[in-house]
Amino acid sequence: MEQNQLDLETFSCSICLDLLKDPVTIPCGHSYCMNCIKMLWDKYEQKKSYHCPQCRHTFTQRPFLQKNTMLAALVEQLKKTGLQAAAPADHRYAGPEDVACDFCTGRKLKAIKSCLVCLASYCEKHLQPHYDVAPLKKHKLVEPSKNLQKNICSKHGKVIDIFCRKDKKCICYLCSVDEHKGHDTVSAAAERTERQRELEERRGNIQQRIQDREKDVKLLQQEVEAINHSADKTVEDSEKIFTELIRLLQKRSSDVKQQIRSQQETEVSRVKDVQEKLEQEITELKRKDAELEQLSHTEDHNQFLLNYPSLPALSESTHSSSINIRPLRHFEDVAAAVSELREKLQDVLRDSWTNISLMVTGVDVLLSEPESGPEPTTRAGFLKYSCKITLDPNTAHIKLILSEGNRKVTWMDQPQSYSSHPERFTVYHQVLSKESLTGRCYWEVEWRGTVYVSVAYKNISRAGSGNDCRFGGNDKSWTLNCCQNSFKFGHNNISTSISGPVSSRVGVYLDHRAGILSFYSVSESMTLIHRVQTRFTEPLHAGVYLSLESTVKFCKPK
Repeated sequence: MEQNQLDLETFSCSICLDLLKDPVTIPCGHSYCMNCIKMLWDKYEQKKSYHCPQCRHTFTQRPFLQKNTMLAALVEQLKKTGLQAAAPADHRYAGPEDVACDFCTGRKLKAIKSCLVCLASYCEKHLQPHYDVAPLKKHKLVEPSKNLQKNICSKHGKVIDIFCRKDKKCICYLCSVDEHKGHDTVSAAAERTERQRELEERRGNIQQRIQDREKDVKLLQQEVEAINHSADKTVEDSEKIFTELIRLLQKRSSDVKQQIRSQQETEVSRVKDVQEKLEQEITELKRKDAELEQLSHTEDHNQFLLNYPSLPALSESTHSSSINIRPLRHFEDVAAAVSELREKLQDVLRDSWTNISLMVTGVDVLLSEPESGPEPTTRAGFLKYSCKITLDPNTAHIKLILSEGNRKVTWMDQPQSYSSHPERFTVYHQVLSKESLTGRCYWEVEWRGTVYVSVAYKNISRAGSGNDCRFGGNDKSWTLNCCQNSFKFGHNNISTSISGPVSSRVGVYLDHRAGILSFYSVSESMTLIHRVQTRFTEPLHAGVYLSLESTVKFCKPK
């Protein structure tokens, strides 16, 4: 066994601690597995540092590696004589990166423990006294360490096993009675125990935060997938809709073209038919005129009188003596109508595009809190968000008259001469603002009579007497019913009575992103009438409803 052990050390690679494989001998005389030394030098290729792991001899240039055939043959021969059985024990020896046993002689074994009292590292054999000898059992054993000397005080040469809490420094016993005298000191082990407990608490907090953040990351990933899915589907749906619109316009263009050509053919045929009959009549008249001219040149009076009565009477013309062409514009009116359609479509597309753009830019996933901050508490704070409101005449009911730059609306007994418009309210005495409202907005109205101070989506229905057209009667509008003695709030056809003093001036605060709509009674102070917390899905428009003999004025921001 001793001979085998010697052979094992002689024919082992000090890098992998196994029998040499494809052995090579480098210039300093030491031998290694070809792959082991090659991988080691590859690691230091950038530093151009090629050295022997055993003698540390450094080569200025990377040596050429060639298999040592004689050494390879010896290794193969030893394998056949039973050396392979002893080879696994070779892994017990310390390599360059391992902590070696301080008490081994010759080739050192790996240390399995280091002693903080002895300041030495031990293999399994040399460590045994620490388990058997009573005084040594009290020593502190730790995992093998190459830095044991750091546990010795450089000043006193004593073991560092005390912690100074004042200076936050590890010291030895002599330090504690010297420059650290009177300081709050404890054993390093006691301080470690307390700090270990704090460390575990911090780790627990960190691990909990990690779990929370991982959960958040997972939710955000799901949100990303949802956003991508929604965006892809919306793009697909939008393309289909625009394709259908383009196809519809192309169809209408083709229909108009076909109707024009058909009418063109009909009218040209009618004109040519009349033209042909007139030409026939001209030919006949010319023939008769020739006969009369011939008779007029007859010199014999008897012959003239004899032939004259036999001439046929001039037949009545089927057409007037002159064609009265009416001042028609032919197909120019059609072009004008198409042009009018284009302008209307442009208006619709412009308004719709504004809403579409607002919808796209309004997509905001990470709404942990309103970007704009808390709601103001003073009138001066609200007035910072004042916005100018002007009413849209195209939406006004025919019994409402606008004045003062379309900022005042009054109920009139007689209908006004408004042109027809698809956005006009036909039954309810209502009107909407031109401006679409997003972000943070504030405006004030002065009212008289009975009015509804409202906000609504632009796509609220206009024609008819159903709840889908009435402010507060549907899920597209919110309204404050202002009467002489009370306020009521209405939404989705649900009315809520509100107690409190009534003011003739009402302030409306909108935080579109936060989903907040608040109505205030404005006097010397701001008194909250009613607040709504919801989620607005589209831009809003200010609006009012007026009953008999009522007036509403949108006040200018001050």
